[in-house]
Amino acid sequence: MRQFYEAYQGDQKVSPLVRQLPWTHHLIILGQTKLPEERRFYISAALKGGWTKRELERQIRTQASRRQDLGPGRVSEALKRTHPTAVEEFKNAYSLEFLDLADGHSEADLHSALLRNLGHFITELGRDFCFVGSEYPIQVGSQDFAIDLVFFHRGLTCLVAFELKVRKFEPEDLGKLSFYVEALDRDLKKPHERPSIGVLLCATKDDEVVEYALARTASPTLVAEYQTMLPPKALLRRKLHELYAQLASEEPSVTPMKIARRHRALHAAGRKA
Repeated sequence: MRQFYEAYQGDQKVSPLVRQLPWTHHLIILGQTKLPEERRFYISAALKGGWTKRELERQIRTQASRRQDLGPGRVSEALKRTHPTAVEEFKNAYSLEFLDLADGHSEADLHSALLRNLGHFITELGRDFCFVGSEYPIQVGSQDFAIDLVFFHRGLTCLVAFELKVRKFEPEDLGKLSFYVEALDRDLKKPHERPSIGVLLCATKDDEVVEYALARTASPTLVAEYQTMLPPKALLRRKLHELYAQLASEEPSVTPMKIARRHRALHAAGRKA
């Protein structure tokens, strides 16, 4: 109780939230995190996602707060226009360690594993995702096609098509995904629903290639990575340092003192890791 008081006293952002979580959740957060920023993240995320204590422990174990700090997923301008809040609903990297996939797995292996662990996958995606179908059939002209996975997002009120790739992102992947999004909008979207979204979920990506590929597309699409195991902690720390260095160069309001505080926090996290 003393640790609880010392952790949250005077924190005007967190104090209204702490009363909404069960005491067991607080014990997990206090026992497994050290930085105030981490505690704020897991309190807010647990409330938003309705996490059980087991899911909270998994998210802490897979370093969800650090994955979040690596930035949002790369999205097209069309997605920003049609769904201004969508960037908050999607991640740059999804942790799928619960699939227990072997190295060299195929797209069929990934697809099957996601279906077997659909509940875990939806939890990783977010609470507002509702499953619609697998290998979802669509017909355009005289040809039949199948979308890997289709969800409905309650908050965004739209269909979301997932295309799976077990390799590195290639620019031509967006053409097929845009085609699927157009087909959903023309043939399946209901009148009250908003434009559909396409998600290219790939094993790895070059962010600069993704940026170029998304720059001219007129389709509301985004590209994200999936991870079947945690990235090395040294890589996470390096990515965070790069992010803060970029903030320092792009935002004049970010003073050297603020950057120094952030770096001290990173070093503390590094020592903990």
